[in-house]
Amino acid sequence: MKQNRIIVGISGASGIPLAVEFLKTLQACPDWETHLVISAAGEVTLRVETLYSLEQVKAMADYFYDCGNLAAAISSGTFLVNGMVIVPCSMKTLAGITSGYSDNLLLRAADVTLKERRKLVLVTREAPLSLIHLRNMINVTEAGATILPPILSYYNRPQTIDQMTRHVVGKILDQFGIHMDDLVRWGTLDETD
Repeated sequence: MKQNRIIVGISGASGIPLAVEFLKTLQACPDWETHLVISAAGEVTLRVETLYSLEQVKAMADYFYDCGNLAAAISSGTFLVNGMVIVPCSMKTLAGITSGYSDNLLLRAADVTLKERRKLVLVTREAPLSLIHLRNMINVTEAGATILPPILSYYNRPQTIDQMTRHVVGKILDQFGIHMDDLVRWGTLDETD
């Protein structure tokens, strides 16, 4: 077993390239073990937004679990992990977590993460936001989760979509104390550039 474990959930919202980049980045972190679960809608969005197959994405993780397997290791609080990220997190998934409706492994793992008081980061994807979405975000934040929408930054002067994606991934990694060397942080660019 590696020193640290993280559950990576992928739901059906737009933003699958963020999940792929997150998994790729963690592959280069020898102390981190990844446990992946993808919803059925996430599998559909994977096909729409990327050229990766499900098998290729599964291979980026140390362990993969079927979303229907509620008996999987990550469904129990006795399975020790540092936390969980859902990237991207759809409003349907957010609603399920907020209400405690754990009818699949993705929702159950998030529910367990909250009840065990472990870090849960939700990379929520929707625009504009309805009052229902906002209330769900407040409720899940009060329950201990962190809402981290993939908001673009421009102070880092991104030139490509890949650079924008990497910047968001760097901000997600920060939530787990994982340092990404190429993350451009505020105040690190020369103002004369």
